[in-house]
Amino acid sequence: MMVRSHAPSSLMGIAVFAALLFLLHPSSAQLSSNFYATSCPNVSNIVQTVIQQALQSDPRITASLLRLHFHDCFVDGCDGSLLLDNSATITSEKDAAPNTNSTRGFDVVDNIKSAIESSCPGTVSCADILALGAQASVVLSGGPSWTVLSGRRDSLTANQAGANTSIPSPFDSLANLTSKFAAVGLDTNDLVTLSGAHTFGRAQCRTFSPRLYNFNASGSPDPTISPSYLTTLQQLCPQNGSGSVLANLDPTTVNTFDNNYYANLQNNQGLLQSDQELFSTSGAATISIVNSFSGNQSAFFQSFAQSMINMGNISPLTGSSGEIRSNCKKVNGS
Repeated sequence: MMVRSHAPSSLMGIAVFAALLFLLHPSSAQLSSNFYATSCPNVSNIVQTVIQQALQSDPRITASLLRLHFHDCFVDGCDGSLLLDNSATITSEKDAAPNTNSTRGFDVVDNIKSAIESSCPGTVSCADILALGAQASVVLSGGPSWTVLSGRRDSLTANQAGANTSIPSPFDSLANLTSKFAAVGLDTNDLVTLSGAHTFGRAQCRTFSPRLYNFNASGSPDPTISPSYLTTLQQLCPQNGSGSVLANLDPTTVNTFDNNYYANLQNNQGLLQSDQELFSTSGAATISIVNSFSGNQSAFFQSFAQSMINMGNISPLTGSSGEIRSNCKKVNGS
């Protein structure tokens, strides 16, 4: 039903203008689906081309680039802070416990940045490169596509202490995982969905070997690991062996982005404690979501696309905040 307004036209104009401003700049994040439409229209193609080149020699790179975006966003928002090296004024997040000797792909980010600078100098932020790189990596691995919202600017500092406390750990209980996701505005569905990124990539023995021999100081393996899978992992990661040996996060389709991760959980073949907790925590709300995604890849893909947009919206720097770094590893002028 239409209600006729008798408000003065000047007030009506102000209200309409305010509404338009809100639509253009939603409170959750001032990001846009066409931010680079005129200033760097080929940015997505440039990102995808560089990653395709990297894939020829490194089948792990797509999972690694997705992880960089994740680890960036969970620390003070999606601001490219993870990419900064140590300096006189910066204590790098790269050296935080969740990142040291494990995050990788920084060279590919630098290659993407160089290619974009050649085409659109001083235009595309390193934070947006991480978001665009994550999307391209998923698509190139057989996963869903989504429209990447852009317009992030780059931080002027890093937060190593925040990285040590905010990034979900492979040893986290479901309660801790849920808390860390909630702290950045992500819910239980986002948690289960984004954990599905472990459908490709690798993890080092040190991130799961406590489950194999002395789980929670019990002197026994984690009872939620399937016996046959336990034997396989113990052979790969012998007690007191090298902690840097790599295991496939998804033993079924190693480099493909699909929904097999969830079937693995149902079969007690989640590699990390933080993976298996989603299915093996008694009475957890996450179990039904795992079951749903295991049986319906389209539902998982649709949810993953939305959850990546949700994650990409965590506290971006926009407008005149931060800067557009010319070198992702250091702030301008340093």
